[in-house]
Amino acid sequence: MQAAPQSVINQHLIDPEICIRCNTCEAICPVGAITHDSMNYVVKADVCNLCMACVPPCPTGSIDNWRTVPISKAYSIEEQLGWDSLPAPLNDAELQTEGHEQADPVHSSAATTASTSSATSTAHHEAQHPSSHWGAVIPPWSAAHPYINLYGPKSSATASVVGNVQVNDSGTQNETHHVVLDFGHMPFPVLEGQSIGIIPPGVDAKGKPHHARQYSIASPRNGERPGYNNLSLTVKRVTQDHEGNAVHGLCSNFICDLKPGDKVNVIGPFGSSFLMPNHPKSNIVMICTGTGSAPMRAMTEWRRRLRQSGKFEGGKLMLFFGARSQEELPYFGPLKKLPKDFIDIEFAFSRTPNQPKRYVQDLMRERSADLVQLLNDANTYFYVCGLKSMEEGVIQALRDIAQSANLSWDSLGAALKHEGRLHLETY
Repeated sequence: MQAAPQSVINQHLIDPEICIRCNTCEAICPVGAITHDSMNYVVKADVCNLCMACVPPCPTGSIDNWRTVPISKAYSIEEQLGWDSLPAPLNDAELQTEGHEQADPVHSSAATTASTSSATSTAHHEAQHPSSHWGAVIPPWSAAHPYINLYGPKSSATASVVGNVQVNDSGTQNETHHVVLDFGHMPFPVLEGQSIGIIPPGVDAKGKPHHARQYSIASPRNGERPGYNNLSLTVKRVTQDHEGNAVHGLCSNFICDLKPGDKVNVIGPFGSSFLMPNHPKSNIVMICTGTGSAPMRAMTEWRRRLRQSGKFEGGKLMLFFGARSQEELPYFGPLKKLPKDFIDIEFAFSRTPNQPKRYVQDLMRERSADLVQLLNDANTYFYVCGLKSMEEGVIQALRDIAQSANLSWDSLGAALKHEGRLHLETY
């Protein structure tokens, strides 16, 4: 006799009060169950198969929320997009009133049905987004322990601006600023590769406080100024969207216009996987574009300080850095001053007049001999940060470089992922 289908599910929801809209969950979901609008990230109940792939990488824990509800009254996408906070859980009496039998939600018929199509959906997602399959969600084994979620939207930290300087040429389209925030006596420990959320002042069209915007930390763990409780950010003033239409980035313009002495509301820190290795002789390959250089600057500066101490024997550092032009590239001057025996730097410019377009993946292929050696070294860690459009090209370049040396990318890529040695952070 066939069992009657269960009528209650444990619906996966995202807490809009905690979510920092970083897109990690949507990018990593193998079945395309997560979507978003300008306000909220939400989960499609009829697509989610409870695989939990999105839970560990979420920097805030906002993804780890569930509500037991009758299948017939599962929260719709439209409902979720309109939420300012999660609904209260239904109690047993309310569930009984609906005339539904309480079930083990993880083994509900909805979950079972979704699971049967998981392999097909996963294959389709990977066909559409082949690079997302390879990113690690665990940190390097030797990474320091990170602190996360010390301050939330309802209990944010207050930082003072102590510096704000443009770090690419004046007059360039992608104006980029290096902003230093000091926390005084308020504890705010961070590691290279983590991020914070900045809450812009004012309210939105609904009269609600603005959601925080996420920014990678550009300074090492002991501060932008060593020994001080401060950190730095690399922020581009947003004046256009990805289609080239004129927009006014609410938070980016707020940050770029900050002056010393101004106060900023900060939440976080976030991130527990995009962390650098701490063991000696570890190699780090950094691949970035634009403000994706922030975590790379943090890692490079920490290694530079360790080198100066004479107490740490670091491995090879390589940086592939892309921008439209030399004038738009952040930190170009300081990078050129770093010793060649400390870091190996390649620049790719895609909009230099009278020059062919060059992207980071082109430079990687040119340096394939060096990268093959590093791919073969279990002490090598790869970090990719920048625009989402670069991710697929970088992964394809690594695949081609591996295969040119008769290495199986399927085996090597899987090892890089499961050992926390290939990290993707794109937006």
